[in-house]
Amino acid sequence: MKLSELGELGLLAELERRGLTQAIEHDAAQVGGLVVTQDALVEGVHFRLDLISWRDLGWRTAAVNLSDLAASGADPLGLIVTLGAPGDTEVEGVLELYEGIAETGVPVLGGDTTAADRLVLSATALGRSQRVPGRAGARPGDTLVVTGSLGAAGAAFRNRQLLRPPLRLEEGRELAAHAHAMIDVSDGLAVDAGHLARRSGCRVEIQLERVPLAEGAAIDDLGFGEDYELLAAVARSGRFAAVGRCVEGEGVALTLDGEPYELRGWEHFASDRSVGSGRVET
Repeated sequence: MKLSELGELGLLAELERRGLTQAIEHDAAQVGGLVVTQDALVEGVHFRLDLISWRDLGWRTAAVNLSDLAASGADPLGLIVTLGAPGDTEVEGVLELYEGIAETGVPVLGGDTTAADRLVLSATALGRSQRVPGRAGARPGDTLVVTGSLGAAGAAFRNRQLLRPPLRLEEGRELAAHAHAMIDVSDGLAVDAGHLARRSGCRVEIQLERVPLAEGAAIDDLGFGEDYELLAAVARSGRFAAVGRCVEGEGVALTLDGEPYELRGWEHFASDRSVGSGRVET
């Protein structure tokens, strides 16, 4: 079987089934009192340099990892950054990239550099949290909330742009104090809601007309991914927008004005990756 047939989620499930990974069901791992997460960005898959500046790419490298810390209610301590690049890469561009990382306010504490045939960035974010909700605690009766508008990344990509992801660290700490489960919206609303539903053993129902849309965004942009807002299951919505609920059952049900609606999301290794996410095909 090929990875394109198994898919990312299938691969992760198989690794778990064989005992080759442990406790990977949440946005970040808890190791010795630290909250730890890691993401990689690959040129031609996650970004293209004709659609993003070096400085914005640096911000993005940090932000996609800090989003996982936000979903864990963590305060960031630092980043470990690995850079792989061709030898003919302009030094000024690399310096601007690290300046973009620095703009997040989280220091780079180490990492590695290596030659590569295309630009590859990998960052590990370290943080501490008083309470990590994880993905597995949602329960029937919970309200689903989001921390901000969605669809901005999809709308921007249609205009040949890549946006700087937001940092929702403060909101993450606020929600982590009482949320039953929380995840960042990186692979598309339906896909990430599915992660929460599967790990929590409940059914997630989302009314798409209640989802706050970013300016210029359409409903289908909600499947694009890379919005990096937080989706949380809570007893009460508080100041955040309520978009659905958790009920008995399994899976995800999306409706628009009372009618079933389908959203696609990002799937690594799938043969058709052009539908749904902000990752950039070459």
